[in-house]
Amino acid sequence: MSIGYPPGMSYSKEREVAVRAVEQASRLCQKVQANLVADHALSKKDKSPVTVADFGAQAVVTHVLSGSFPDVPLVGEEDAAELREAENSPLTDQVVANVREIVPDLDRDTVLDLIDRGTYAGGATGRHWTLDPIDGTKGFLRLEQYAVALALIENGEVVLGVLGCPNLPIDASAPEGERGCLFVAVKGEGAFVRLRGRDDEFRVSVTDVQDTARASFCESVESAHSSQDDSAKVAKRLGIVAPPYRIDSQCKYAAVGRGDASIYLRLPTRKGYEEKIWDHAAGSMVIQEAGGRVTDVRGKDLDFSLGRTLRDNLGVIVTNGHVHDRVVAAVREVLGE
Repeated sequence: MSIGYPPGMSYSKEREVAVRAVEQASRLCQKVQANLVADHALSKKDKSPVTVADFGAQAVVTHVLSGSFPDVPLVGEEDAAELREAENSPLTDQVVANVREIVPDLDRDTVLDLIDRGTYAGGATGRHWTLDPIDGTKGFLRLEQYAVALALIENGEVVLGVLGCPNLPIDASAPEGERGCLFVAVKGEGAFVRLRGRDDEFRVSVTDVQDTARASFCESVESAHSSQDDSAKVAKRLGIVAPPYRIDSQCKYAAVGRGDASIYLRLPTRKGYEEKIWDHAAGSMVIQEAGGRVTDVRGKDLDFSLGRTLRDNLGVIVTNGHVHDRVVAAVREVLGE
């Protein structure tokens, strides 16, 4: 990791506002996590836990973005429907209280309206933001890794990505040391990291590993998110002997982007599943600008032009670029593609 600063930026205002939005949302998440209790969790239909911080972070990010870009819509993970139900009033009170710690002048109705701004359908024309207010909800609940992931998409292409990783160690070799990283990347301008409490930035880049036997890979902690059995088979075919680095959320993109690992595999676990754009947009921009490569398991680029999902893609493979084609070939052999 070397110190450096981006050149004259074509998205300077968007970059500055997006970083500020993610920093503020990350502060909210840290406050909620520090005071986390079991009844903060709300179950969605898909049974994944959603916390006060999910809703609060989306409200804060939307508030910051709409102040500078009121006409740019948002594809967000959450909406406020459940928060508007009478039986969830205590949860709503928690969301509003936490948002007001970051933005004091927002009232209850405004907070709910801000959350509901994330319902845009996306698509191939114009520009829109996409946000995962807490990527890695289970990691958040375990007090481990999660990310606030924000990206800007123009005409179906990601052009800016910001990953707030409040619990990510500044030095991967010292996991119990100081934590808190924010990654930011703009198309054609490189990938950078800000460390907690600092305004300067350091350029990050992927590893230069070219021999897959020397590579390490990371994958999801949750086995439901990626087929770990298939990942083990892929690792064997590639001669990888290092154990997988298992962390939650788009922090895996950050790990590959700054060289903690060379490969990230998110292999299909069930037929017909469509990856959500907010789970990959920001991370993919960081990887691309750090010198790596992102495709699906067939080697196809991720297509962010089709709405709220990557419906034309199957799984995700992230590498340092040097080993990408060999990893794709191994994955296709294992999956029978």
